[in-house]
Amino acid sequence: MHTHNRLPVTFERGEGAWLWDTEGRKYLDAFAGLAVCNLGHAHPAVAQALCAQASRLLHVTNVFRIAEQEELGTQLARLSGMDKVFFCNSGAEANEAAIKLARLHGHRKNIELPTIIVMEGSFHGRTLATLAATGNAKIKQGFEPQVQGFVRVPFNDLATIAAVAGKNSNIVAVLVEPVQGEGGVNVPDAEYLPGVRALCDEHGWLMMLDEVQTGMCRTGKWFAFQHSGIMPDVMTLAKALGNGVPIGACLAHGAAAELFQPGSHATTFGGNPLVCAAALAVIKTMENENLAARAALLGKRIHTELAQLLAGNNNVADIRSHGLMIAIELAHPCTELVKLALAQGLLINVTAERVIRLLPPLIINDAEAGQIARSVAALVNAFVKAA
Repeated sequence: MHTHNRLPVTFERGEGAWLWDTEGRKYLDAFAGLAVCNLGHAHPAVAQALCAQASRLLHVTNVFRIAEQEELGTQLARLSGMDKVFFCNSGAEANEAAIKLARLHGHRKNIELPTIIVMEGSFHGRTLATLAATGNAKIKQGFEPQVQGFVRVPFNDLATIAAVAGKNSNIVAVLVEPVQGEGGVNVPDAEYLPGVRALCDEHGWLMMLDEVQTGMCRTGKWFAFQHSGIMPDVMTLAKALGNGVPIGACLAHGAAAELFQPGSHATTFGGNPLVCAAALAVIKTMENENLAARAALLGKRIHTELAQLLAGNNNVADIRSHGLMIAIELAHPCTELVKLALAQGLLINVTAERVIRLLPPLIINDAEAGQIARSVAALVNAFVKAA
């Protein structure tokens, strides 16, 4: 089905931050499969883990104990401070699980119409419930009626959340991205997440963080909430957890970790031995190579170089970053830059029509980081001059 406007290139192999197409042409990947391949392409540790596990056991039903799943849950709990994990296959599924936890939480409090506060400009997935939670009207068109149970407020606006609390007694949770990815790499004020945590504590709501894009060392910490010194009740992961192998996770802390019971939720493929072996290899590699610190360092370096190279360009509205989530916002739409970059052997992404989003693999070296900054700056300067 024609669900994607595909670019005219087919890749046949990759290594690190580089991809080769079927014509033998080489490309520097500054997008990492949309923040999925944080370890780059064909990482030896992940490839070896997949091959070894595939030769032993691919899949068993969750009716049985799965050693690799239990070990992965233990590692994620250790790194995050969360208590329990539900494994699934994607970020949308992880967010669906979070939404179900919020509704269970509400019904336990005898709230008949449990309602979740969500944000303008957010993205949580394309299933019916996560689509309703998402703050992008364009991608909802044609899929009405929407799932009910969501109230939308501006991102990075504590006052409006507090005002909703005074008007709506059905609120049971707040669902928010620590940094909005699809919305344009929108980084909130330092006091925002602690403020959301305080409001949730005050009103007995669940604080639910969508870390599908920000998690797994992308922002310079294992999880973006760790920059704020808080602990969420629920956190969702996917993307980089498997470095390309489909796996998602919904983690819970405290009372929220006890909401699901047998029969509440389930999955066929989620957390099978193969995907968990891959995720364990990802975690071990990230920890051994201290990639969280590396992402923080390289993010600052690329940001600084971009600011220098684009200084004086009046069409650059803003440059912002959090670790290796980097955005160059232009004053005008710039989606055609994706094809222009492709022609020069560089893979980038444009989101929110005028925001160049860079999400390079965390394993890039200094030279590759510099090449990304210089190439993107040159593209922007040439594009603006041509316009």
